[in-house]
Amino acid sequence: MKSLFEELGGTYRREGDYLLPNVSPPESPRLGFWGEYRRKFLRQHHEMRYTAMLLSGTLEEHLASVDRDAEQMTDRLIRRYEASEGVTEALKADDPMEWVRRENSIRSRVREIVMDALICH
Repeated sequence: MKSLFEELGGTYRREGDYLLPNVSPPESPRLGFWGEYRRKFLRQHHEMRYTAMLLSGTLEEHLASVDRDAEQMTDRLIRRYEASEGVTEALKADDPMEWVRRENSIRSRVREIVMDALICH
């Protein structure tokens, strides 16, 4: 007689005298910089919220969403600042050090904006 687990397509493996089900946790999405930073922020500053989301199974989905939104916002803001401040490929070719200085300034400002808007709230 098959168990319900076997009827649903499950299999077992033998470990000594025991049969253990072959199960694995669901695949969680790969998180980038922003998703991992949000996880760290929630664990350190909103422990109850973090735990509630973890127990309800919504944490990974939330982190993936924040990561995706933050990445899109970062790309959009960087392009906007580059256009408004004249950071172009021509500048990169003519004066590489000035291009690096401006690009670093833009990326630093954008990182602060994204942190305030999406990560640390």
